[in-house]
Parts: sequence; structure tokens; C-alpha cells
Amino acid sequence: MYKNLAAALAAACFFLPAFSQPAPKADPLKIGFVYVAPVTDAGWVRQHENGRKTVEAALAGKVKTSYVENVAEGADAERVIRDLAQQGNKLIFTSSFGYMEPTLKVARDFPDVKFESITGYKTTPNVATANARYYEGRYLAGVAAGRMTKTNVAGYVAGFPIPEVLQGINAFTLGMRSVNPQARVKVVWLDVWFDPPKEREAAMALFNQDVDVIAFHTGSTAVMAAAQERGKLAVAYHSDMRKVAPDAQVVAVTHQWGDYYTQRARAVLDGSWKSGNVWGGVKEGMIRVGDFGTKVPKAVQDEVMTRQQDVAAGKLKPFQAVAADVRDNEGRVVIAKGQALDDEQILNMNWLVEGVQGRVARKAP
Repeated sequence: MYKNLAAALAAACFFLPAFSQPAPKADPLKIGFVYVAPVTDAGWVRQHENGRKTVEAALAGKVKTSYVENVAEGADAERVIRDLAQQGNKLIFTSSFGYMEPTLKVARDFPDVKFESITGYKTTPNVATANARYYEGRYLAGVAAGRMTKTNVAGYVAGFPIPEVLQGINAFTLGMRSVNPQARVKVVWLDVWFDPPKEREAAMALFNQDVDVIAFHTGSTAVMAAAQERGKLAVAYHSDMRKVAPDAQVVAVTHQWGDYYTQRARAVLDGSWKSGNVWGGVKEGMIRVGDFGTKVPKAVQDEVMTRQQDVAAGKLKPFQAVAADVRDNEGRVVIAKGQALDDEQILNMNWLVEGVQGRVARKAP
């Protein structure tokens, strides 16, 4: 018998089963996104915004995301990226080529933060890079354009003459000429990524030069709207743009970032994140061609989709010379018959293929 209440309580506690306290719930991973233009209904930024929403849906409760839009490349970008790091974001996606150097600079001061430089090419232990093989989609869109043009003249409204843009122009032209050897492509350079009035003006100027189908590498839907207004055809880029140009759209080359962003966020959550360089295309699901307009015959749609399958399977490479040498528009052989460009050659592209009207300053040897 216990002689007092205290002893009894102590003995009772000795026989009670032990219950562990629940582990404190981990705070969600904070992820920041930086966008080079405003978030609109379609375009480059829209696809990254869709990717951000995919991450939130796939990892609900485990992540907390935010974004800053319309951030100019350069000093302003560095300020925004630094602010995101100081706010506790442990993963930051910077989605424009001009953000590469500001990202690297901020990353040096925040070694515990993971950065993803989208379209950049320089890596460090806490800065990874990722890009998509946009040129694969461009080639396929060129096939559709080559089938649909009646004047054999296409237009191309382009931002800057960087390798990524040159790849797109060349692949588009090669795709066109693979089904229509007489096709030509006229290029207008804007020296800006997002300027709807300027994009529209360039498109209108091209339509006045026998262009009846147009492509673009800029950030808005202005070129599509111009094509709709003029009764011409256009290739949508970044997003499906049939809402803007229901009669003009031939096909859309769309960028799919959601899976990649989700994979990288999961890697931070489980501690497996590592720096690296990803360059994915049709095969990896990062580039997709489809969303045909109503004017595109089923035979053309089927041809494009079959070729997309060939690209995914590695049977078709846009920068491969199969039947003859591929020359640039100054007559130099750039791909010898039977050869294909390797990734390094594609990444350093500084020429325009035969069939393109225009010039690009060549790099010093």
C-alpha cells in the first residue's frame, strides 16, 4: 500500500504508457519566380506562371510561391532577386536570359538558397540552368507553314539575335523548305522582348511584303492579333493563342514548365537538389506542338504530328543534313551532308540558313 497520495501518483505514472509529442509541422518551402514581362493571358510569362501554379497544385501545403512580374533585365533584376532571397525564399526561378548574371551575383551572397537560371548557361553549386529545345517545335511549325503558305514568303518578328532565336529562325526555315523548297523567310529584328506596339508594327510591315504566314520570338500576342486583323496566318509561340487569333492561328509551339518546376521543388524538399544543366525538348515534354487552327487541313495536322513523334523518338533532327549540304544564306556549308550539329554547335549558332533574308554579325574566330 502507498503511504501517501504523491507516492501513488508517482507509481501510476511509472506504469502509464509513454506518448511521444507530434513533430512540429515543417514550414512550407518558399519559392520565388521572377518574370521579365507582365503576366498576360498568353506568351512567355504566361507559360511560366502556369508552371508556378502547377507546382502549387502538385505540392499543396508543402510550398508557398510568389512572383514578381515585369522586371527589367540588369540592375533591377538583381534588386528583385536579392529581395526574394532576403524574404526567405529557398528556391528562386529567374526566367529570362538577361537574369543570368544578376542571379549569379546574388547567389554568391546566399549559398543556402537554390537558384534556377532559366535559359541561362552558367552554373555554380547553388545555381542550376534549364532551357528547352524550342527549335524542335519551330521546325515542326515550319512544316505546317510550308504547307499553308500561298506566296511562299513567311515573316519572322524576332527580339534579339542570340543563339536561341537564331536556332528558331533556322529550324523554322528548314521545316518550311523541307516541304516547300521555294519558301523564303523575312526577318525583322526588334531589339526588345516585349513591346506590343512595336511587335504589331513589324508584323504589319511584313504583311505588306507578300508575307502570308508569320512567326515570332517576342513576348506578347501582338503579332497574332495583327495576323487576325489582316486575314493572314500565324504560328503561335509560347502559348495557344486561338483566343486572340481564332482564324489566323495555324499551330502553336507551347512551352511546358510545370513538370520541371515541380521536380526541382521536390528535390529541394527531399534534399536531393543538385546544380546542373537541363536542355529538354519534345521527348522530355518541355516542348509541344498542336492546337491547330480551323483552316489547317487534317492531312497537314497529321503530317506535323507524325513528325513530332519522329522528333521525340530521335528519328528526326532539325539540324541534320540528310540529302544534301545545308548552307547559310551567304553560301557557306554549315552542315555537311550526312552530318548533324551537336549541342555545342547548336548552342553557339551565329548564322542564318539559306532561305532567310537578313544578316547577323558573325563572331570573331
